[in-house]
Amino acid sequence: MPKSVLITGCSVGGSGHALAREFLAKGYRVFATARRVEAMGELEKEGAVTLALDVTDEDAIRKVREQVSAVTGGTLDILVNNAVCDSCLSKTSFPERCLAELVPAINQRISEARSIMDTNFFGPLYMTQEFVQLLIASGNVRIVNVASIGAVMPLPFCAVYNASKAALVSLSNTLRLELAPFGVKIITVMSGSVKTNIVKPHTLPKGSMYVPYEDIYQEKRVKPIMLDAMPPAEYAHKVVSEIIKPNPRNWLWIGTHSFFCWFVDTFFGQCAFVSVIVITLFAYHMC
Repeated sequence: MPKSVLITGCSVGGSGHALAREFLAKGYRVFATARRVEAMGELEKEGAVTLALDVTDEDAIRKVREQVSAVTGGTLDILVNNAVCDSCLSKTSFPERCLAELVPAINQRISEARSIMDTNFFGPLYMTQEFVQLLIASGNVRIVNVASIGAVMPLPFCAVYNASKAALVSLSNTLRLELAPFGVKIITVMSGSVKTNIVKPHTLPKGSMYVPYEDIYQEKRVKPIMLDAMPPAEYAHKVVSEIIKPNPRNWLWIGTHSFFCWFVDTFFGQCAFVSVIVITLFAYHMC
């Protein structure tokens, strides 16, 4: 039997869709999931097994686990946690990640904040709990948690998103130790900008105290997100090539701006991030 991989968040236009196609090209049996099967386009015709899955629904996760187990005989080689909130597909300005609105923390609706945490943190936790036995039964396996440079870089106007990805990184670090005795490798992908068609125009919410700075927000926060962003096919090729190595790295910094974030985080820390962001905004304001 070919090796198997389950990927969450495979809607057309996102990096999950590109990852599914790359794994198919490598000869893997791909279980591609999204909240709506029709959102995954032609993946089934290309050879993937497409399944409906809401990663915030424990019953739905158990159902998919049973479906996967029935096909593979009770094993799974790779689990890729890469889910997206449906609400993000029409609202977000941040590429392919669960961010209901690119807003200041003081304007973030609590219901949306909970939705972000449910998908970005609790979703991967639910998935890991339900699929860990299938993974262990397969032997030398991987869990891939797709995080973001926002986990370490304090990107303004997406505090809850940043916090959810930081929580995922922390979870991954601990899981790496807890599951090592069972042959499960944890790979954390620190994604930079990836060019997808999910990105939509965005403005500050009405009534926000930041509205007078809309021009700075557009020029220095919204616009740079897709500037020179990495094509999703290139992103998927680099990620998959590393995942399937006999000894993959624990951390993958991939995507536009990711090397810069790795360098600053590794050698200078949070103070340097704050200084760079403040200087950038101040320089624009002076112009």
